[in-house]
Amino acid sequence: MTTPMRPLRAIVAALLTAAVISTGARAEAADAISDGQWYLKALDTAAAHRISQGKGVKVGVIDSGVDATHPDLRGSVEAGGDFSRAGAGDSLTDTDGHGTSMASLIAGHGQIKGVAPAAKIVSIKVSDGFSGSATAVGQAITWASEHGIRIVSISSGYDSDDLVLQQAVTKARGKGMIIVAAAGNKPDATTVQYPAAYNGVIAVGATDKNGNLSNKSVSGPQLLLAAPGDSLSTAHRDKRRVITTGTSNSAALVAGAAALVLAAHPDISAEELTRRLTSTATDKGPAGRDDQYGYGIINITAALTVAAASTPAAAPTSAAAAPPSPPLAAPGADFPTRTALTAGIGCLLVLTSIGAALAILNRRRSRS
Repeated sequence: MTTPMRPLRAIVAALLTAAVISTGARAEAADAISDGQWYLKALDTAAAHRISQGKGVKVGVIDSGVDATHPDLRGSVEAGGDFSRAGAGDSLTDTDGHGTSMASLIAGHGQIKGVAPAAKIVSIKVSDGFSGSATAVGQAITWASEHGIRIVSISSGYDSDDLVLQQAVTKARGKGMIIVAAAGNKPDATTVQYPAAYNGVIAVGATDKNGNLSNKSVSGPQLLLAAPGDSLSTAHRDKRRVITTGTSNSAALVAGAAALVLAAHPDISAEELTRRLTSTATDKGPAGRDDQYGYGIINITAALTVAAASTPAAAPTSAAAAPPSPPLAAPGADFPTRTALTAGIGCLLVLTSIGAALAILNRRRSRS
């Protein structure tokens, strides 16, 4: 059975912290949009873009759809699968605006400027913004993997584990996919959400303008990286732009950074790319990895230029804690056949051990 889910917008959807600003905004509104792009300077994207702009890389945005006609994204968005409850519709329709916002932080090239302006966005729809499911996200990951997409950005999260999602992540990671996911926002979330909590997923927390942990960002042992998240300018539905806050933003920025590295090093493995991002991050909080910032705030230029030999010997995983217990199989889920076999062997070993113990006990009693 699938686990109960909260609506996307209630968990890690970016929080609107300012009035919606139209594309025909007044001068003061334009200034607000400019101020909300502080992440460009914080991440020094100008230096990074002298090395890579993400050309040739496709990033799957698993969200509420993406408006391909938005002036900040025009020419950079392709239609992908639609796994929303409406079913097989148009993944380029975004009635919520959240997916368009995330896409603009990755590949915006208009008034909103993204981290990887030359990358292509593949819109994979899983929600209308008010409803969604972890199972749908799992289906979207599988679709992306089957269509050769190396990077996916997921700015949604769920409190409970889900077998379809869990298996999709495992299989996609096995094929070399880089999965970037938002850690979750307080107060709706109190721990790192799924899929960010899974092994191998790059779980991302949010920072404010001062480089400190955002008061909206959750913490936890699965956190790998942090990135700007507070009061960012993003594109939105109906050709508008808004100021948003949340780990959703941070995950999109890290996905854009991953696109830059992949474009510069097209043969890089997912593990090596993760090593580059984590080993070059600007350390914050206690020395080394911690539950608030992970390995630190992402440093894109360093990740692009660091020598492979200087990275850690083993790729970090996003699960410092014990892996979650397997959930019950969801309807139609591909439940591993080895589960039943392993359980049977385990039972046989237990019964054999009990029988041996009883035999020894009986022999001891006969001697007394």
